[in-house]
Amino acid sequence: MAGGMSRNWFFGLSSRVLMLIVAGLLVLSYLTIAVNPAKAWVVTLLGLLFIPLSFVNFLLILWALKRRSKAVAIPLMAFLPALLFLGRYFQFGGNDDISHDGLPMKVVSYNVGAFSQYEKDASVEGRQQCADSVFAFLLAQNADVICLQEFHVEDINKVKQYLRKHFKGYKAEYFINHQNGHGSGNVTLSRFPVKDKGVITFEESANLALYTDYEVESRLFRVYNCHFQSYGISFNGMVRAISENDEDAVAATGRKVKKSILLRPKQVNQVFDHIESSPMDSFVCGDFNDNPMSYTYQRMIRDRKDSFREAGRGFGATFSLLWPMLRIDYVLFPDHCEGLSYQVPRLPFSDHYPVVTEISI
Repeated sequence: MAGGMSRNWFFGLSSRVLMLIVAGLLVLSYLTIAVNPAKAWVVTLLGLLFIPLSFVNFLLILWALKRRSKAVAIPLMAFLPALLFLGRYFQFGGNDDISHDGLPMKVVSYNVGAFSQYEKDASVEGRQQCADSVFAFLLAQNADVICLQEFHVEDINKVKQYLRKHFKGYKAEYFINHQNGHGSGNVTLSRFPVKDKGVITFEESANLALYTDYEVESRLFRVYNCHFQSYGISFNGMVRAISENDEDAVAATGRKVKKSILLRPKQVNQVFDHIESSPMDSFVCGDFNDNPMSYTYQRMIRDRKDSFREAGRGFGATFSLLWPMLRIDYVLFPDHCEGLSYQVPRLPFSDHYPVVTEISI
């Protein structure tokens, strides 16, 4: 009898400790939207775990309710604020049938991954076939603005000719970094008249933000095509290093993650300040390499709407690995505009999925 009571006491204590730990981690993950990672970089990692932590807390709520345990208050209190943020990852409805008086503008943002997915997808033979598949998809969208990141070109001296050949009818602005004779960077394509353009480069990084000013029916607006600092790690390589107990590889991965987390807020603040100094309406597109529970997203969404939250349906994840946890690609637009539709086609041509949205401007 005493032994049974002892086991019940130990089990009850252990379950409460587990609830407190998971609840505490979930509560800390809420702070990631407000804390600059440069001041507390480890907190950012908890933001990445928001979805699994929310899920585990929800399971603990169900488990405690089944046992009629008063300890249900622990995961319940931690989980309730999560309901305010789940819409950043999942939407029940869309906004496809909304009436609007503005000018509809279709926008595509796509990190094409240097057209290198052919190395992992046997159905695509070679980089150029992968690129051709991406180009065919983009042209079929008949979009007004297309923002591409990690756009790869073989000949750095023939970028303009290459874009004219593959995107007839589009005006192309780009910034390509040299990489051993090849090139990679950002490309913005549009059918609109270009009034001005520029690039924001980042220190200690090949990433960048391209901005282009357009005039449509006497309306001036700016489109930022951003690619913020990536982690620069291979998930497969990381799993292999952990499974093989390769301490050097694990340490190197940790250094890359920390460097990315420390560089990204500097880049975000740089772009944010640039946006704030512009009198024009600004659309912000691209690969943020950060999730919706992050300082990056919270900074960029200021005075803007998220096309997924306005017109999306289901999971909005844009990164193929660890789907559906990672939504890191965005199209954000000014508050006075309306989101009409939103899609994330799950294409096999990149490790990212494109964001396709229509906005009333």
